[in-house]
Amino acid sequence: MSQTAYSRRNLFRFGSLRATEAAPAGSTLRPLGRHLAYGADPAKQVVISWQELTKVTGPYVRISTTPGNFGQPIAAEVRTLESQLSWQKPDHDFPPHTPTTTQYFLHVKLDNLTPDTTYYYVVGHQAYDPTATGRTDEIASFRTAGGNRPFSFTAFGDQGVGYNARRLNSMISDLAPAFNLALGNLSYAIYEGDPGNEGAHTSKDRYDARIWDSFFVQNEIVAAGIPWMISLGNREMEDWYSGNGYGGVKARFSMPDNAWSGSTGVYSWRYQNVGLLSLDGNDICYRNTGNLDYSAGKQLSWLDSQLSKFRADPTIDFIVVYCHQAVYTTADAGGAETLAQQKWAPLFDKYKVDLVLNAHNRLYERTDPIRAGKSTKQVKPRGTVNSAADGTTYITAGGGGQSLDTFFKKIAESYLDNETSVSSTSMKCFKKGSTSYTETKVTWSRVRYRGYGLVAVDVTPAANGAAAQLKVRAFADDGVQVDEVTIKRA
Repeated sequence: MSQTAYSRRNLFRFGSLRATEAAPAGSTLRPLGRHLAYGADPAKQVVISWQELTKVTGPYVRISTTPGNFGQPIAAEVRTLESQLSWQKPDHDFPPHTPTTTQYFLHVKLDNLTPDTTYYYVVGHQAYDPTATGRTDEIASFRTAGGNRPFSFTAFGDQGVGYNARRLNSMISDLAPAFNLALGNLSYAIYEGDPGNEGAHTSKDRYDARIWDSFFVQNEIVAAGIPWMISLGNREMEDWYSGNGYGGVKARFSMPDNAWSGSTGVYSWRYQNVGLLSLDGNDICYRNTGNLDYSAGKQLSWLDSQLSKFRADPTIDFIVVYCHQAVYTTADAGGAETLAQQKWAPLFDKYKVDLVLNAHNRLYERTDPIRAGKSTKQVKPRGTVNSAADGTTYITAGGGGQSLDTFFKKIAESYLDNETSVSSTSMKCFKKGSTSYTETKVTWSRVRYRGYGLVAVDVTPAANGAAAQLKVRAFADDGVQVDEVTIKRA
């Protein structure tokens, strides 16, 4: 079954319930919010996750390499998350009748899968077996990595729940990437206040845990068949769940766990010839200081070590780093991060990282290739970068669905077929724990687009004497292309 066919058949399914008055509460409740993730080895490892709206018995996954003949049930791990209404601020006028919101997230980690293979799966629990009731619309599929063929992936951040977010899901379905990178500030369950800035919950925050339910239901149309690999934003710091605020994230998602002991949302993995690293920008963020330097240098040491391993591997052509906060940007609202420039960027230079993707600022921007904080050459739309010689390209892709931000000093937009010549722009960097900031003149801001959209990266391995390349394209939510750059490694 193609991903497009799967998406169309499931368009109006999500969130529906199958219960009867005669059945115990929850015994036939339909699973919802399915979402996939790869393990560190996508050729063999996939995680299937979903949600139940009440406690169920014996939740499971059944898989097969054909749409029928599913194997034996594989038991799911249940992660329960309780949210007290006393510190929630619902986004509507009436709360539920219970003092807590209880959410049940289920995960099955599959290992030893066959590379380059399509698997079909269903999820269920005791008294609810979709295969026994003929619910073929609940059969989903995924494909493991493998081979040495071209592939693509997509990326954007600051999605939330709503019309614009759903439009981007439709675009992902049409593009049919191997995976999607979700660049932090995912659900906007913290929908007002200054999240991550206090280090503890205050009355300024407006939070509704059930917005996460809507987020997973909204995204299931694509995330049930296309793995979503997440990074952590400031709105993922929900410090009412745990000391560092990541207890909620750990309940809802299962990303690779291969960084330092106790880390969350920081991990590495590879897909064919691309090495990928997810970083936690809250560790270096001056504007939202709740987790500033919480890793006590562990993330930086791990980053150095992992970049070294990737670059020493001759089978890896490209290194892609993704995170939420921006290293380099001329956007206004979130600005750029001084510590990222001081600590991360020198490592990106040292190991010749090819591409850095982030969000946080809700717009699109691409830099010229940068080394030591300076542009090495101008690369206009449809241009080419030799990343080994020229430096790292940085892209902000934060137009995932939430209200848009602006560029600092109201700098004019400049994008594909609508280019504006500007000799220099200004970068804004917040001071530690303050709304005051420094301003720096820069020349590397090459493409600026204020609108909703996503990034699509087409990866072509080296073949027949031609160098491997990344073709990076940016699309507005109406499908219009606003940027294109080709990154090669000679």
